[in-house]
Amino acid sequence: MLQNPFCCCFRGRGSDDDDVDHDPVLLVSGIGGSVLHSKRKKSGFQSRVWVRILLADLEFRKKLWSLYNPKTGYVESLDDSIEIVVPEDDYGLYAIDILDPALWVKILHLTDVYHFHDMIDMLVGCGYKKGTTLFGYGYDFRQSNRIDKGMDGLKAKLEAAYEASGGRKVNLISHSMGGLLVTCFMYLHNDVFTKYVNKWITIATPFQGAPGCINDSLLTGLQFVDGFESYFFVSRWSMHQLVVECPSIYEMLPNPGFKWKKQPEIQVWQSKSEDGETSVVLESYGSSNSVNLFEEALRHNELDYEGKKVALPFNLSILKWADGTRQILNSAQLPKGIAFYNIYGTSYDTPLDVCYGTQDSPIEELSDICHTIPQYSYVDGDGTVPAESAKADNFEAVERVGIASSHRALLRDEQVFELIKKWLGVTDQVKLHPKKISKVMDVYTNEYEGKDLYVPQIKCDYQE
Repeated sequence: MLQNPFCCCFRGRGSDDDDVDHDPVLLVSGIGGSVLHSKRKKSGFQSRVWVRILLADLEFRKKLWSLYNPKTGYVESLDDSIEIVVPEDDYGLYAIDILDPALWVKILHLTDVYHFHDMIDMLVGCGYKKGTTLFGYGYDFRQSNRIDKGMDGLKAKLEAAYEASGGRKVNLISHSMGGLLVTCFMYLHNDVFTKYVNKWITIATPFQGAPGCINDSLLTGLQFVDGFESYFFVSRWSMHQLVVECPSIYEMLPNPGFKWKKQPEIQVWQSKSEDGETSVVLESYGSSNSVNLFEEALRHNELDYEGKKVALPFNLSILKWADGTRQILNSAQLPKGIAFYNIYGTSYDTPLDVCYGTQDSPIEELSDICHTIPQYSYVDGDGTVPAESAKADNFEAVERVGIASSHRALLRDEQVFELIKKWLGVTDQVKLHPKKISKVMDVYTNEYEGKDLYVPQIKCDYQE
């Protein structure tokens, strides 16, 4: 039998004959990282709406466009005959594995929609058993990170993993916004978190927000996949009409209370007329006045749904809810006895400021921003989350490690796998391969003294 390339031992694929002494692992996905099904309320019939490559935009517009209900705090689909559900197959792993599990996607190996797939393979190769020591948690990522349904679902998964493993505490591995969901759960259900969690490894979490990407998402939308697949996928405009009504997006706006090295800004080259004279000025909007820009730019935003016009302005009710979430994220504390590890991406240009229009081609009306290609100023990060934000967890970490990789690629990065295996205690030694690494500083701790061990130049903030 050939050894799995990411396997730490010759244990095959986790058969019933394996006798591996592991604490359970629960994988928690981030925004866009869960398969979503539309379910007919009357018949119960389900069909995949996210992610799909073929007919993606059509199905997205029919079934996933939503409106926020300020009375309940939930996002509700415009089609009231359906509800959006997350499939629970394969102990929750199916929903976070390959986001479009169509056969042709697997044959072409379209890795843009491969989410936790490689990490699941790595863990299974190290002896973890699905349903006993390996579980997944996918959720409706349109909703708030502190909404009851999301909190209840995570609690149920922790309990299931704890019981299935014979009463062992759970090791959490979260990606991106999943780290914010875990943070909210830790604050709101501290006793449950303390009871069931042993270690928490978070990857690429925007603890202080993702300024450039989120500001621009609210104004012009976002592109989930790149390359030729994007021509078959959900359009940027369709995504924009969804995110304007998503509490989870508002909860990732830059934290105004965080001491950024440089405060994130939205800049607009704007044409202004006064006393018959026309001039072009560069207006800057920081956290204190960006809401005014959002309101004006989205004032006339609307979509055509089944022949009806649906207004989608900047949602102040969601912003108020998100402010409450930010207070929770700022106040959360790590319970004593729980080990916390933070992996963040480096060496990729990551948007911080976003600019619309140019001096030669200024914005005439602020509503035109929504149809304008932006320009960015960049900082170090993973291409989505600035390293400055991802590092600023405000917890007492055992280790913080910067890996030169992009946001989603961190989930299939071999250096990340080696760190996870080390922290989970499923390998005796770590030998990281010098791929693409940060040019910051050597990692050298007492743990490596006296060992013949290659230590890569990855950025690491280490605390005893």
